[in-house]
Amino acid sequence: MARKTFCGSLAHAMDRRAFLGGAAAAGATLAADMTALNALAAPDVNKSLKKAQKRVILLWLAGGASQLETWDPKPGAPTGGPFRSIQTDVPGLRISELMPKMATRMKTTCVIRGLNTKNGDHGSAAETIMRGRRDEAALRYPDLGAVVAREMGLPDSKVPDYVTFYTQTEGRGMAPGNAGFLGARYAPMELTTNNYPEHIKRLDGITDRDHIERGQLRDLLGKQFAQGRSSETMNSQTEAYQRVRGIMASEKLFDVSQEPQKVRDRYGPTQFAEQVLIARRLVEAGVPFVRVGRAWWDSHGQNFETHQEMVPELDHVMATLIDDLFERGMLDDVMVLTLSEFGRTPAINASLGRDHFASAWSSTITGCGIKRGSVYGKTDPKGNTVTAEEVDAGSLFATIYSALGLDPNKNYYVGSRPIPLVNPGVEPIKALVG
Repeated sequence: MARKTFCGSLAHAMDRRAFLGGAAAAGATLAADMTALNALAAPDVNKSLKKAQKRVILLWLAGGASQLETWDPKPGAPTGGPFRSIQTDVPGLRISELMPKMATRMKTTCVIRGLNTKNGDHGSAAETIMRGRRDEAALRYPDLGAVVAREMGLPDSKVPDYVTFYTQTEGRGMAPGNAGFLGARYAPMELTTNNYPEHIKRLDGITDRDHIERGQLRDLLGKQFAQGRSSETMNSQTEAYQRVRGIMASEKLFDVSQEPQKVRDRYGPTQFAEQVLIARRLVEAGVPFVRVGRAWWDSHGQNFETHQEMVPELDHVMATLIDDLFERGMLDDVMVLTLSEFGRTPAINASLGRDHFASAWSSTITGCGIKRGSVYGKTDPKGNTVTAEEVDAGSLFATIYSALGLDPNKNYYVGSRPIPLVNPGVEPIKALVG
């Protein structure tokens, strides 16, 4: 039987094994010329930032991870598939046997099993889950990363406000970061070719001394020009220049070779693991929002083989990240999310796959103000419907904002029109926000 692991769109037109085979070597593409001082990762700076702001790491499982092979297994049911469930460190909570490491860390995490987002189309579903609602005809909403960047970014920050890794081709065009009506100031720094930003490194022909002296000359001339003048444009240009210089100075944050080898070994050699480690470095330095996209979850064929490959990697990397954040005293300040555009059908198709399914799927939230060791939502014995505590995209976003200390009802303004962070009437899930 021909193997079918994706739904055939051009965006998925790359062999998944080819990606997996090359992923471990991806770190070799990192640039070696790191010269700027990474003062932003200094312990004193980190300590101050940890008090001042929350941050988010989103693990984006592109294509749609199966809730039945991860967070909501149904062993023994006709729809359950071949894998067992295992007991976790939370009494009564069982997850897939493919996640033994997370099973011993569920006391840190909240599982939401009752997502019903009513949209099984990759592109528009991804937009909905990234933004918490659908765009209007004449209004594009900002995604979660842009809102967090807007609300959590510091005006004088020297690091990017929003970084997204999406280095696989499958599904990349379906879930681009987007600042919507907030504008380009809050758009993400997108890394799509390797783990290192291509345009922030100082030119090879300019020495450190030259770079510093050019900056000093520019500052001197700028101050002289500003004497007796006051202009929003001039201030904006100066701010933009300072941010560019700050971002250039943050280049070492993207270099995993700066981490001790034992830390790199702990995360693992895959591209996903390295990007999550970089995400930890970025949030530690004060970046408010980092998304790490991991594609190839779109398992229309051979679902069980696919998840047997993908879930253990997620289990290991996610567990390592949680341990790392906990040991650094950051788990109360950094939220770790797992999200897809949707889940997979309980029904198993003729190709031994599961298709798109948005009616009863799962996600997780770890850290910040979310109630640890909790489960919200319940599905029927076969996983077809939500039977209790249903959650839509809007209430999920309201809950995330509330846990981050943001008022979901806060208004932005487009012209004179007030635009709240979530649609009017949408409330956070009070049971999950401590």
